[in-house]
Amino acid sequence: MKYLSILRTLILSLFIAGGMLGCGNISDVPPRPYGPVPTVEQLAWQKMEYYMLIHFGPNTFTDQEWGTGKENPSVFNPVSIDCRQWAATAKAAGMKGIIITAKHHDGFCLWPSNFSKHTVRESLWKNGKGDVLRELAEACREYDLKFGIYLSAWDRNHPAYGTAEYNQVFAGTLTEVLSNYGTVFEQWINGANGEGPKGKLQLYDWNLFLKVVNRNQPAAIITSDIGPGARWVGNVDGIAGDTNWSKLNTSGFGWGDADAPPADTLSRGNINGEVWIPSEANVSIRPGWFYSPSTDDKLKSLNQLMNIYYTSIGRNSNLLLNVPPDRTGRISRNDSIRLMEFRKSLDQLFEEDLIQGAKITASQVRGNSERFSELNLLDANYDSYWATDDTITAATIDITFRREKTFNRILLQEYIPLGQRVSRFDVEYMDEDEWKPLVSGTTIGYKRMLRFHMISTKQLRVHIRESLASPVLNKLALFAAKESISDPRISRDKYGNVSIECETPDPLIYYTTNGSKPNEKSQIYKESFPLPKGGRVRAIAMVEKGTGKSKVISEKYDIAPSLWTVVSPSSEEMSKIIDGDNTTYADIYKNHTVSVDLGEELSLRGFSYTPSGEESAGNIFRYNLYTSLDGRTWTKVIDNASFPNMRTKPARQNVMFARMVKARYIKIMNLEAVKRGPKYTIAELGVITK
Repeated sequence: MKYLSILRTLILSLFIAGGMLGCGNISDVPPRPYGPVPTVEQLAWQKMEYYMLIHFGPNTFTDQEWGTGKENPSVFNPVSIDCRQWAATAKAAGMKGIIITAKHHDGFCLWPSNFSKHTVRESLWKNGKGDVLRELAEACREYDLKFGIYLSAWDRNHPAYGTAEYNQVFAGTLTEVLSNYGTVFEQWINGANGEGPKGKLQLYDWNLFLKVVNRNQPAAIITSDIGPGARWVGNVDGIAGDTNWSKLNTSGFGWGDADAPPADTLSRGNINGEVWIPSEANVSIRPGWFYSPSTDDKLKSLNQLMNIYYTSIGRNSNLLLNVPPDRTGRISRNDSIRLMEFRKSLDQLFEEDLIQGAKITASQVRGNSERFSELNLLDANYDSYWATDDTITAATIDITFRREKTFNRILLQEYIPLGQRVSRFDVEYMDEDEWKPLVSGTTIGYKRMLRFHMISTKQLRVHIRESLASPVLNKLALFAAKESISDPRISRDKYGNVSIECETPDPLIYYTTNGSKPNEKSQIYKESFPLPKGGRVRAIAMVEKGTGKSKVISEKYDIAPSLWTVVSPSSEEMSKIIDGDNTTYADIYKNHTVSVDLGEELSLRGFSYTPSGEESAGNIFRYNLYTSLDGRTWTKVIDNASFPNMRTKPARQNVMFARMVKARYIKIMNLEAVKRGPKYTIAELGVITK
């Protein structure tokens, strides 16, 4: 029996050993996915990184941001429209796709929809036989670009808006755009919900709309405030949160402004989010979404675009850059040139990865396996990565150069098919035999790029300080970016004194007040100067004898409010709305109007309203505007008007009157604020006399 027992033990041991050999080396087992992970479609979408948004329609020709829906379709007549030029421009700019605003809030359809009488069919363009969506979809296929659709649920033209019938109408328009133009990579659904032509709001059937998208384009990324494919980042400035999780808790939230998560949540995501919904940052190359000839000289500067790259793609977000075609139907030369400058700067930035050739050592490698080696951080294979054992959630990566390297950018990437994990990290560099802090961050995600001052060193160290599970990174790179010059900032106080500042140390700032472009022969800014009657101030910052220049910044001012007083409501806080400082503001109870004594009778062409930039602000959306000569008898100059984009892009609004008005007093009545609550907000109230 003893020998039989020994024999059994020997056979069992051989069986176990053989089984282990058959299963392979246990150290080669990859980490399990942690938390929610991207779908195949979401990963492919994330790798696109950068694509174009097109706003085009009647607003292009009427110089409006939000059309009323009452525009005659005949105003839409882009005689030289060239969607191939749009696609060629996007391709040359390095973009991977184009999303077209097929229908904006005014209800005008860029295709001959069977569900509307406010379409290209009713326009003069191509005698009503045109179809912008078809031309663009074909151009995208020709230039190997992906094609996407933006569709506003709000419709200020359709007579059924505000009724149950409209949900079927919108579902029908969705079906048309998703079933007739080939593959759609992204369906952007705008949940704005304002009044329709009959003064009613719409109760949207979101479940119906989602079913339509999934039935016609099951692989499309659906973008909204809560996805489910991607989420709006919460602002229209191209800025994702410095902390940005691709995970979101959607329970308790819905589509549309009223039910969306707070802007801060949209910007940052949730560390313990239950669903994978990455962010998409959108921004326009111009001040507005639609083309206006008045903004031909107000494009985002190259510095601004580069900063947007770092705050969007560099913060684990995709970038959707709006480039509106002009009234001929082509992307303007100015916009195209700026896009090519942006592409050139990005190409130069990524031309040389300075970490290549360095020695790299990690404090721990998963199972000591070459499959998960730190060397994987340096290759070009997206699916190879460095990983640690499951029990290791903090680790260090040391980089040693053969000779000193000079750089000011670092790029890190997590292998997101296994989830987003890292929650805190920092970087140190060796300086005169001492480790010194360089830069730190929280999340990494698909891509994280950090900026810092130019350094030269032979050693660098990356600390993964905290991770929700064992860290899994697939890229580490270093680059040297050309140092840029900050744009000057122009401001004016209540008394009309103009100040100009610049973040770049010790620049020379040149300025003009006659509208001409400043150069080295212009006035050098040394101290604030008076401009009480208004005018246009233009400024440029320069260093190194003019070899480095900022963008020319321009600010237009009207009469300074030095003589003004707020008549009502009467409180010390109300002085903030006429102090010339856009960063201060007053909150007013909604049952109160605000009236201002201008101190003298003026000939007014219009007025201006500056909202607060605070997320919690109850900025005015709909309003009435009155004028008076004596402060007792009032004339309504503007009735039930609205400020466009106030919910998504709170910026100064200049509103022109239908005719010149003589007045000493102005009064604004809030009819609807962007936030529910007892108060509304004003940062500045001004007049336009020039």
